[in-house]
Amino acid sequence: MSVLEIATAVDEPERRPAAPRRGYGLAVAGFVLPVVLAILWEWLVAAGIANGRLMPPPSVVGRTLWGLAASGELLTHAGATLWRVAAGFGLGALAGTVLGAVTGALPVARSLLDPTLQALRAIPSIAWVPLFILWLGIFEASKVALIAVGVFFPVYLGVAAAIQGIDRKIVEVGRVFRLSRLAMVRRVLLPAILPAWIVALRSGLGLGFMFVVAAEIMGASEGLGYLLVDGQQLGRPGTIIAAIISFAVLGKLADGLLVAITRPFLAWQDTARDKL
Repeated sequence: MSVLEIATAVDEPERRPAAPRRGYGLAVAGFVLPVVLAILWEWLVAAGIANGRLMPPPSVVGRTLWGLAASGELLTHAGATLWRVAAGFGLGALAGTVLGAVTGALPVARSLLDPTLQALRAIPSIAWVPLFILWLGIFEASKVALIAVGVFFPVYLGVAAAIQGIDRKIVEVGRVFRLSRLAMVRRVLLPAILPAWIVALRSGLGLGFMFVVAAEIMGASEGLGYLLVDGQQLGRPGTIIAAIISFAVLGKLADGLLVAITRPFLAWQDTARDKL
């Protein structure tokens, strides 16, 4: 065993236990800012410095959330929203991955498809609404299709860019070892694009939650987007803020679930993220 290996073996047990403690501390620190802001706003409204009519304090929003949860409305609306996002995310991520891989790997497909897809990407989300209603009606199909469009483009761009950005040297190493085409894809290309693909999936999931609001505004009777519109029409800002907070919590939980599912596939990475 070399001197370097001995030093690493001796030093490693001392460093590893500190990492989990630091991670827990940083995770708890992430909740400090929203809690401090909530307490500050509650105090400003209670002291009469700020008007809590249009922007209700956390105590009012908390009572609204509790009332919606106790009546079962919050669970119904959140379940409808999550189902739409899950269905749209699945369709959009699948289509974006396939087309991104095709245009990234094949120059002919890139020349034929990419200009049209880039032009479609520039279309605002709200512009798709009347077209999807005309084609698919006002029920679930049009809503899922709109969310799938929002998810598609970041996944497509991420996969295509990752494939085009693969380092030529690692491909040459695979050829030196005489890997078959299938082995080259499995052992070289997939690990090379996996980190960028997961980032693209996370971006697509975030846009899916943004697009679901536009989807649920167009004639929905359930969902957190419907709850937003209902609060606006009835002049209840507490309901609007409660729906926004619900979106934030569900989005963060969904992103955390995606990160947890994909983390084992990136365990091979040796990065400096804990040192920066």
